[in-house]
Amino acid sequence: VPPSITPPGWGLHPSVADAMGSRHFPARTVLFEKESNGVTYRVPALLYLPCVAKLLAFAEERLSADDAHANLLVLRRGAVYGSYVEWEDMRVLETATLRDHRSMNPCPLYDEFTGTLFLFFITVLGRTPEAYQIVTGQNVTRLCYITSADQGLSWSTATDLTQQVIGGAIKDWATFALGPGHGIQLRSGRLLVPAYSYHIDCKECFGQLCKTTPHSFTFYSDDHGRGWRFGEFIPNLQTGECQLVSVDEEDGSNVLYCNARSSLGFRVQALSTDDGAVFHGGQLVQRLVEPPHGCHGSVIGFPAPFVYLPTVATGSHHKPAKPKEGCLAPEHLSRASSVTLVREDPVVTSSPAPFFQAPTWVLYSHPTSSMSRVNMGVHLSTFPRDVESWTEPWVIYEGPSAYSDLAYMELPYSETSISGGPTIAFACLYENGTRSPYEQISFSMFTLYDVLQNIPLTATARRWDRGPPRLGKRGRRNCLVS
Repeated sequence: VPPSITPPGWGLHPSVADAMGSRHFPARTVLFEKESNGVTYRVPALLYLPCVAKLLAFAEERLSADDAHANLLVLRRGAVYGSYVEWEDMRVLETATLRDHRSMNPCPLYDEFTGTLFLFFITVLGRTPEAYQIVTGQNVTRLCYITSADQGLSWSTATDLTQQVIGGAIKDWATFALGPGHGIQLRSGRLLVPAYSYHIDCKECFGQLCKTTPHSFTFYSDDHGRGWRFGEFIPNLQTGECQLVSVDEEDGSNVLYCNARSSLGFRVQALSTDDGAVFHGGQLVQRLVEPPHGCHGSVIGFPAPFVYLPTVATGSHHKPAKPKEGCLAPEHLSRASSVTLVREDPVVTSSPAPFFQAPTWVLYSHPTSSMSRVNMGVHLSTFPRDVESWTEPWVIYEGPSAYSDLAYMELPYSETSISGGPTIAFACLYENGTRSPYEQISFSMFTLYDVLQNIPLTATARRWDRGPPRLGKRGRRNCLVS
């Protein structure tokens, strides 16, 4: 059955797939599709709101695939019913605009303390290309956001933060952009928006031409979005589009992890020990390849499943608590125009030892080829601060594919769950097509069990039931921009 009409959740059991030499692909639902008049949907962003069981899928609506033809931002909301998602029709976010500007790079962010949903984005004057700003240093990009207090049903008018937040520093930025994709909130309440800027290093030809380098950084707020600041650039390697994960470790420590696009043939990662204000030097991640000029990728963090953690010595098994009141767990699926299904996850089995902090694992999505934007895959790291910790990819879509965004989900508690607790699952929103990556934006869901079963067996990336990979020495390679 072709992927576009595969019954949701159906697929070969991993052992059967291995025996037959075939591959398992998750079910796929097309949420945005190129129209006959050339209108194209690009740059997906995905956010999951667990306490209302809603998925928000954002994208740019463009007059063509060209960056300069970006126009408006659009949204589809999905209601999660157990392992199904029912999608509403697409809506244009009419307030996410500035006059005479085009809207780009959606970056949704949810404040769990206040219930405020933010959608950050940039606007660019007219049809001015990014390349023109980079060469001339004439920055015509603005930093904006809108908010919603009802999970994306209605939205505020746009707020332009450019002068208030960036101020005079913008004279040194040829241009800048956000994410794209989701932002995050830390336990402290700090809100973080991933971003990058082309910093003007020097001007030549009597100030008419600029030499610039791209650097990733964060915008952050410690007062629930009333005031914003920006942090320092990743200092050494050139980095661009990026995403963030708050990483807990077993000893109780925490670091902020940034995974960024680069033109060096590999991804770059950098760590911050002060919640994103300052990053240490970036490192090349040679297990995560980039195509020429790079491509956007997504990272999402989640607590390691209990089966991998020290367990209580008595051998007793404690039933996990049911979800908090207010979270939706409907018993049935109503009529839906689009439906996606995932299988149960038998990985989580036992309770962690007292006073033990579950370490953060990280899932990463990106095209898996070093030659072109093809074959969307996901990699897993059980110790993300180590650049050698990434597994080989599980390819979830074969064919042209490009930008993506991930969301982490705990599917509702089920009395019949094999694990006796919630299912660890992920959602991926990604660009794909048959001839070009920019024909569709598709949505897939899959469990952690699916990921662990479908990661290829290699000497350095072993299957989940053989334990996490050992940590090797960091490889070294000198890379130059061509």
